[in-house]
Parts: sequence; C-alpha cells; structure tokens
Amino acid sequence: MRKHRLIISLFLCLCCASDQGGRNWWHNEAAYMVKDQLERRGIQDKHVLEIMRETPRHLFVSANLKNMAYEDGPLPIGEGQTISQPYIVALMTELLNLNGNERVLEIGTGSGYQAAVLSPLVKEVYSIEIVKSLAEKADRRLKEMQYNNVTVKNGDGYRGWIEYSPFDAIIVTAAPNKIPQPLIDQLKVGGRLVLPLGDEHQELKVITKTGNDKIVEKNIIPVRFVPMVHSEKNASK
Repeated sequence: MRKHRLIISLFLCLCCASDQGGRNWWHNEAAYMVKDQLERRGIQDKHVLEIMRETPRHLFVSANLKNMAYEDGPLPIGEGQTISQPYIVALMTELLNLNGNERVLEIGTGSGYQAAVLSPLVKEVYSIEIVKSLAEKADRRLKEMQYNNVTVKNGDGYRGWIEYSPFDAIIVTAAPNKIPQPLIDQLKVGGRLVLPLGDEHQELKVITKTGNDKIVEKNIIPVRFVPMVHSEKNASK
C-alpha cells in the first residue's frame, strides 16, 4: 500500500509541476483547505488529512472552475451532478474507519475525486456511475493519473456490484430515499456503509452490519446531496 501511494505521489508531482507555470500553486491551496475546512471542523484521521492535502482536486473539475476547486463548497461537473465539498469528502472517508486493506464499493463515481481520495487508503476501489458520460470520463482520468487500484463501470449503483462482493466498506455519494437492500447484502459483517439518506431532508448516516439481517444506524449530520438515480425494476432485485 505504501508503494502504491508513493507511485501516485510521484506521478502527481510530475503532473502538477507543469501546471500553472510550474509554481505548484495548488499545494498551498490544498494545505489551507485542510487546515481551515477539515481540521477546524474536527477531521482527525491523519491519513485522510494527508491524502486530502496531496490530491489535486483542481484536476477533477473543468478548467474554468479550477480557481474554485479548493473552496468550501460543491462544484458542478455536468449532467446535473456535483463534486462534493472537501469537508464532506473527508468526513465520509473518515467515517469508513479504514485500515488500508479494504475492498471498497463507491456508488456515484462522478468526477472520480472521491475514488482518488480512497485509492491510496485501501486495497481496492470499485466505483459505479449511472451516467455513462461521467463514468467514461472519470475512468479515463483515473487511469491517466495512475490510480491503478480503482475500477469504474457504468451501471445502476442501487444494485451494487455483486461480482466483487462482499465489501469491507461502501460509500454512497448520492441520496436514496431508503437504504438499498442490495448494498446491505453485499456488505461484510462488521463492515460500514456511509450514505446520505432522505428526500427533502437528508441525514448522513453510518450503517454498521452486525449480522446477516441486522444493522445499526447512526446519524451524523444533515446534508444535501443530489438524489440517487435508479430504476424501480432494478431496485426490486
């Protein structure tokens, strides 16, 4: 895992050395983001803070939004979707309680930023995006940036990814109106599911699987995410 993180870090250094005239301006922006937005709000996991500091968020948004990439808020990425604000990305990652050996399922690839944050922290990331154009763009971006332990597919995240289950942890970056049963089924006993839940009033929750048919729910904070898109036909399977 350390070797994987080093490879990514070296690539990003080379990639970003030429960005903005070689000034590496984003390092200062990312460091301030971590200090002002994350640490100040209580994010404590040192590995999560390190990765948030090292991940070039501006490479996951369009060129006209790069100067806003490290600000405290979500940004549009097209197709009615957004890249979540840095604090929410860090909080959801921290809530997964990762140790570095997990197989993680992400529902809602979006720009690929959350998957990029997870990549150095876990063994494998499997990410599903229902919007085909976003899935293809994120897949290309992540491959170009050498996040080689991330696998992306276009599909209905409500159904999970049974071929690679069970998962140690699952993170959902869009809000369903009820907990998708397939995700519970594909979660290991002792595993955590972190997701926003609700329609108009959403709550970020941590769901811990304690047995084959048993879960424990914990409310974290009120949030606002785009709705989770799925078909009722698929949801019943």
